[in-house]
Amino acid sequence: MLKVLVWNEFRHEKEMENVREIYPEGIHKAIADFLSCEDIQVKTADLSKEECGLTKEALEQTDVLIWWGHAYHHEVPDEIAARVRDAVLEGMGAIFLHSAHHSKPFKLLMGTSCNLSWREDGDKERIWICKPSHPIVQGVGRYLELPHEETYAEPFDIPEPDQTIMIGSYEGSEVFRSGCCFYRGNGKIFYFQPGHETFPTFYEPAVQTIIRNAVYWAAPTYRRKLECPHIEKIQENSI
Repeated sequence: MLKVLVWNEFRHEKEMENVREIYPEGIHKAIADFLSCEDIQVKTADLSKEECGLTKEALEQTDVLIWWGHAYHHEVPDEIAARVRDAVLEGMGAIFLHSAHHSKPFKLLMGTSCNLSWREDGDKERIWICKPSHPIVQGVGRYLELPHEETYAEPFDIPEPDQTIMIGSYEGSEVFRSGCCFYRGNGKIFYFQPGHETFPTFYEPAVQTIIRNAVYWAAPTYRRKLECPHIEKIQENSI
């Protein structure tokens, strides 16, 4: 059974009535609800928990971490962000959603500012599948359409993805790399752009399918700390 930890700031739902109406128990709970099944066990964590719910033990017991963040990235202590980064390098899978592009762990793993252009006016977004053979987009079709989303636009200051599997387009003609895969150390990372808190994006069946597929894709196949050992020369057998 895969063990998934869904992390969320869990602040907007408490502070903003329009967000609470959409996600009354939190974005993390909405994601956990559609992921939970006989072969995926889901736990949740948020900023209010001890060590943000991201203790060494919690990460060791997590196969895939899903991260939603927006306005409180600075409240995650640097040492915890580094702990998440190290867990990914050792083989834990990670899925970063929407504004988690500015989260401390994602920026550590990317090594860039991760800045982008944005506009918040509820444009329709059409996300095109540009690598239909990829396991993350199975069951989706040529594209998915979201009635309203926050507009994200290029340039997106990330390293060249190992795989760009989705590209989003908006009513203002902006385009954005909406689905990107990266390999870091022994871990796999998926960045997925949709999920602004004031829209019911995580109730969309296609979005749920993509996140569920991403969990299976990002699951560890090899999990071990990368070390730098001194090694002895292998002696060739004499003939």
